[in-house]
Formats: sequence, structure tokens, C-alpha cells
Amino acid sequence: MKKLPVITLMDLTAAGKTDLAIALCQHLDTEVISVDSALVYKGMDIGTAKPTLEEQAQAPHQLIDILDPKESYSVADFRRDAISHIERLHSLGKVPILVGGTMMYFKGLIDGLSPLPEADPSIRAVLEQEAAELGWPEMHKKLVEVDPIAASKISENDSQRINRALEVYRITGKSMTELQKTKETPLPYEFHQFAIAPADRSVLHERIELRFKKMLAEGFENEVSALYQRSDLHPDLPSIRCVGYRQMWDYLAGRCDYDEMVFKGIAATRQLAKRQLTWLRSWPEVTWLDSADQENLQRVVSSLS
Repeated sequence: MKKLPVITLMDLTAAGKTDLAIALCQHLDTEVISVDSALVYKGMDIGTAKPTLEEQAQAPHQLIDILDPKESYSVADFRRDAISHIERLHSLGKVPILVGGTMMYFKGLIDGLSPLPEADPSIRAVLEQEAAELGWPEMHKKLVEVDPIAASKISENDSQRINRALEVYRITGKSMTELQKTKETPLPYEFHQFAIAPADRSVLHERIELRFKKMLAEGFENEVSALYQRSDLHPDLPSIRCVGYRQMWDYLAGRCDYDEMVFKGIAATRQLAKRQLTWLRSWPEVTWLDSADQENLQRVVSSLS
């Protein structure tokens, strides 16, 4: 049986994929499925460079504005929702277009997820109590003993990831590294994978700075201030940890001045783009597109024939 096509357009932040995504959507009479861990949140529009209402009218976007900022959205959540939309579009004879820069979401969808257990609040509480007594560097040493490969990829102060890796081991008796070797059955789709970025990386850096300053001019401070005033939100939530929001939150909390916030926000966005680029450079079967190339639409469409 011939596999049904799915287009993936992976991008670096501020790389300029929106125009191409809309053009593809209109040309193929289909919909965009957002692959972005920040765009899922309601009320976070300016700092995420969310497609405008006009852009969404030109090309229907899915998985945007589906959660309150107090909620979290896992890779497994994304995979479930994305597959649901992919199958719906296939049933209509349409080619789904997945667009965004959250590489873990792309990887979880294409490669599948390992059978890691759900969080266990009781075990997590025990680990946090141990950490309160010993400190996270000592907890990291415990992780080295049971899962040295995972420990080598985790900072000794990364409490969230250390806790999760130890939790997995205490629930299953197996290391996270061992469990991650087992994957789900591959999806019955043919992925046409593209990555888009400016050919000149200095152009990307300029775009990032210009976009951050444009967000400030459009009222980014007011947007984050509305979130800051909510008693149910705090800086450890995934939504507030989003690039830009974390730096503005610190400014509103008085932990830095305005100029420092701007500097850190731009620097953090550039670091995000660097991580995305590193990930994509190791990605198999991806075709690179120059964001300035006028032939990108035809290049992607021709891959379907």
C-alpha cells in the first residue's frame, strides 16, 4: 500500500517560513498543523510571533490557541493531536503541512515515542525531598550510577530532567536510556521533509534582533504583564519558560533592568536558533531551503510527484 504524503517544514526561529507555509496551504488547498510548543497557548500572541488572524484566514492553522498558559503540553500530547489532524486531512484527500520549530515534536511524531511511564507523584515527591537534603548535584551522581548515558546529557543542576530520569528508573527498574531504545510502530506516512533558513546566518541574527524589537513595539510588555498578574502562573511553567517570556517576566519581577531584558531576550532567541540548527544538521533525509529563494514553493510541491 502506498504511503500517504505529509509535508514537514522545519524552521529556525525568525527564519521566515510563514509566507511559504501559507503559499503551500493555498496551492494544495489544505491546512497547516503547527509544530510549536509556544503557539499552543492562548493569550501569548506577540512574543510567540503567532500567525495573525489575517494569516490564519488565508491558511487554516491547527494546534494554535488550544491551552491556557497554566497547562503543559507534552510530546505525546502533540503526537496524538497531530496524528488526528493528519488522518482527518488524509480522509479529505488533502496533504497535511506540518510547520514549526519544536524539533522534539517533529522527532516524536516521525520516530515515535519510547514507552516511558507516566509521572508518579509519590515517587517524585520522595526524590524532591532527597534533593532538598542532598542537593541536585548529589542527585545527579545517583543518576550517573543507574543511567550514565542520560546523566552525561543532563546538567547537574537541571532538577527537572534529573528528577524525571531517576523517577523512570525507580518506577520501572530500567534506565531511561534503555527504555528509549524501544520505539512505536512507524507511521504509515511518507514524510517530505524540508528545513528553511537564510543562507547567510548573519541575516538570521539580524532578523532575530529586529523581530524582538518589533514585538516590544507591538506591546509585548503588556502581554506578559497580563500573565504576570495572574496568581496561578509562575516562572517554572513551560509557557513562562518560553524564550522572551522568561526574560520579560524577570524584568517585571525587578530582577533585571529594561536594557538587560532586551539583550537577554535577543541572546536567548539566538541560542534557540543555534540549537535548532544543530538539531537539523543531524536530521536525516531533510532538504534545505534558502528562505530568500523564490522557487521554494515549486521545490516542495514537486517532491509530491
